[in-house]
Formats: sequence, structure tokens, C-alpha cells
Amino acid sequence: MPAGGGRVVSVVEITTFRLAAGADVESFLRSDRRVQTELVPNQPGFLRRTTARDSEDWVVVVLWASRSDASAFDRAAQGHPAQAEFERHLESGSAETHRYDTLD
Repeated sequence: MPAGGGRVVSVVEITTFRLAAGADVESFLRSDRRVQTELVPNQPGFLRRTTARDSEDWVVVVLWASRSDASAFDRAAQGHPAQAEFERHLESGSAETHRYDTLD
């Protein structure tokens, strides 16, 4: 149970990152779309995913039904060609992922 005592409804996963120097934005967006259409929606507990940017800073926000669903995706994504292609566009060491429990 979350610190506030509320009931967890779902999990918001936020991943921030920067693109690697010289990465082609259009190529990255194609790989992002591939993850969004081929990989993520086939996972149990997937609810929604969106990608956004502010200048050089990028974010992917995913809504999962539970923490176990988010963790299961981590395992499913390892070695998946769409995920590997996506990660090749990222600046090494720039990706940070945090998960938050929703309360409503």
C-alpha cells in the first residue's frame, strides 16, 4: 500500500532520456512507433503509452495496470528487436525510469 494509505489503481512509468549525438530524430520516431505498435500493446496490463519532448529532453510515459505488469514488460523487452532498435538511439547512460503508484 502507498505511503498515504490510498488504494493503488495503476502504475505510471516515466522514462526520461536524451538522444545520442548525431541520432536521426525521424529514425528514432520510427523505432518509437515500432515499440508502441509491436511490443508494448501486446503486454498484459498495458493501458497507454505516449512519447513527448522538450528540446533535447525526451520522455516516454506508460500506464500499467500493476507493478508486476510493468516488471513483466521489462523481461519481455530484453532482447526484443524493436526495443533494441529504440535503445540504439539513446545517449548512453541518459535513460532513467521511475514508477509511481496512482491513487485515484
